[in-house]
Amino acid sequence: MTDKLDPSSTLVVVTGVCAMVVVVQQAAWRLARGVVTIVHEGGHAVAALMSGRRLTGIRLHSDTSGVTLSIGKPTGPGMVATVAAGYVSPSLVGLAGVGLLAMDQVTVMLWAGTALLLGMLLMIRNLYGALSLLVTGAALVAISLYASAELQAAFGYGIVWFLLLGGVRPVGELYVTRRRLPGRRTDADQLARITHLPATMWVLLFALTTLGALAAGGWLLLT
Repeated sequence: MTDKLDPSSTLVVVTGVCAMVVVVQQAAWRLARGVVTIVHEGGHAVAALMSGRRLTGIRLHSDTSGVTLSIGKPTGPGMVATVAAGYVSPSLVGLAGVGLLAMDQVTVMLWAGTALLLGMLLMIRNLYGALSLLVTGAALVAISLYASAELQAAFGYGIVWFLLLGGVRPVGELYVTRRRLPGRRTDADQLARITHLPATMWVLLFALTTLGALAAGGWLLLT
C-alpha cells in the first residue's frame, strides 16, 4: 500500500503534469513559448554584460523568435558565453527557482523575475517585445502582491516546472531545424564558426545541460 501524498506533494505533481501538458500540446506551447524566449534572450543579455560586452538591444517577435545584440570582440570566451547562454538559460533559471522554492522564497523568485524583465525592458527595441515584457511583468507583480500564499506556491511550482520542461523542447526543435534547413543560421552554427567545433556538438551540449537540469530539478521537487 502506498503512502498518501501530502498537500505539498500533490501540488508539485499536479503543477508538473500541467506544465508537461503545456509543453507537449502544440497549441498551448505556441502561446506559452514566448516566456521561454524571454528567458532565452535574457540569458544572452546577462552573459553579454557579465563578459564585458556592451548590450545594444533586444527584440522579441510574435513568432516567438528573438534576437539580442551586443558589441565586443567577435571571438573569444566572452562571445562564446554570450551565444551559448541562450538555450541553456530557461533550464538553469528553472533549476535556480527550485532552489528558491526549497527555501520557501516564492516571493523572492517572483520579484527577481520582475527585476529581470524591467532590465530587459530598458533594452527592448520593438513594440511587441515591450508589450510581452509588460504583460509578463504585470502578471508577476499581481501574483506577488495580491495572490494568496497557496496561489503563489502553485504559480511558483508551475513556472519552475515549465522552465525545466520547456527548456528541453527548443533544443529538440533546434536539432530538427538544422537537419531540415542546414543553411539556416542558429546559435549552434554561430558557436561552430567561433570555436571551430561542430555545431552538432553544441546541440548535444545544450541537450545534456537542459536534460541534466530537468533531472536534477525534478528529483529535488519530487523528493
